[in-house]
Amino acid sequence: MKKYILISTLIIFAFAPPHCSAQTTNQLLDTIYANDTKNVALFFPEPIRQGVTGADNFVFTYNREKEQYFGLLQATPGVESNLLVINGDGFVFSYILRYKKQLSKLNYFIPLTNSIGNERPIVQDSVRSQSLDIVKTKYDYRKFCSALLKRKPQNSILKRRNEGIVLSVERIVFDRAALYFVLEIKNNSTLDYDMNFLELFIETRQKGKKKSAQRLFQKPLYTYNLPSKIPKNETVRFVYVLPKFSLSNDRRVVMELYEENGERSVELKIPHRFINNPD
Repeated sequence: MKKYILISTLIIFAFAPPHCSAQTTNQLLDTIYANDTKNVALFFPEPIRQGVTGADNFVFTYNREKEQYFGLLQATPGVESNLLVINGDGFVFSYILRYKKQLSKLNYFIPLTNSIGNERPIVQDSVRSQSLDIVKTKYDYRKFCSALLKRKPQNSILKRRNEGIVLSVERIVFDRAALYFVLEIKNNSTLDYDMNFLELFIETRQKGKKKSAQRLFQKPLYTYNLPSKIPKNETVRFVYVLPKFSLSNDRRVVMELYEENGERSVELKIPHRFINNPD
């Protein structure tokens, strides 16, 4: 079945018209070597959605339940084959596979420029350009978020706790028309914390005797390293990216963290001065 899918996919790529989904390329495919005693790791710029090899003596494994950026390749002695990988944005990567008893390289960090095309239909060049711009923007977000998390953690500017769960804002950084919220969840409890969702709102506080508040949900442009579970006695740092905005004195940001099938929810309020004066 895998061979049939692979052959069909390659036929589509070979005969697709100029304005169709599969963009053809005449570039020579790079060769990746693997064996049966070591794992060869392939790291892609976006999470892997699908990966398939052309021969049974090569096995490419990746997380099919939760998309991740890397896959592992192993091989047994046999015929030469190939690997086809499609990421979450539809970009396609193709490599020749060969068995080699002694390996000189175990890790491959694959840039987006190595893509041989995109699986999605492209009707007009302008649409293709727009699609590539979106992917490039997401790639830039990822690189900047990664750089932020590699910095030495600093004291949080704000934090709130409930039942041993601590939600903190480490810093807010401005870059290229976006605000990067470097966040941290610390689980000081004796139970794992299954995260349901974390949402951000802009809250407007009404003045007067009958005080009330209106909240407007803010959808992030991008999230990086967002956890689904925080094991007991562990800490996870991640980044939320939002379009740049500023707040008047009667507004603030409210972050709501909710536990799945639990009541250890946390609400953290961020005054306007922190939003208006990012790093």
